[in-house]
Amino acid sequence: MSKKKGLSFEEKRARMMEIFFETCLLCFMQKDVFQLKDIEKIASKDKGITSMSVKEVLQSLVDDGMVDTDRIGTSNYFWAFPSKALHARKRKLEELQTQAERAALMKELAALQQKKEQLKAEIEKYKEYDPDVVEEMRQTSKVAKEAANRWTDNIFAIKSWAKRKFGFEESRIDKSFGIPEDFDYID
Repeated sequence: MSKKKGLSFEEKRARMMEIFFETCLLCFMQKDVFQLKDIEKIASKDKGITSMSVKEVLQSLVDDGMVDTDRIGTSNYFWAFPSKALHARKRKLEELQTQAERAALMKELAALQQKKEQLKAEIEKYKEYDPDVVEEMRQTSKVAKEAANRWTDNIFAIKSWAKRKFGFEESRIDKSFGIPEDFDYID
């Protein structure tokens, strides 16, 4: 024998909403609302939803804002209108479209950021030709040249002092201290 397949939770939700929408015309005219016991009767009798799961399904619809509820005295009343469901679907559709647009914009942003990084790398390759960098290099080399010539002055002064003081020959001083023969100022 085959077992009878039960309704899925989503099927139960859809059938539960039918209860509210089928009596909608009556709701508009008579302002009918339902108590939990009324919904349990209709759901089990007409829609094939077990009375044990009605409360859970109804609560999920309330939580999702598809069914409204209010407590008056000791009773809870439930109602839903097709226009509210339509507006909820429109909002959901707009939300999904916004998410899709956002995803497309995020993808475009990622592509633009990657392009930016490529352009930065390209600029970095040509940085040595930047006029500001070239001028900075000129200034740095000028300072370095002045410093080298100052040390050259110092070396020539020490060589001169050593020749006068100790009577060393210039070639002997150069050899002892590893000073090359062509040692001179930088032009």
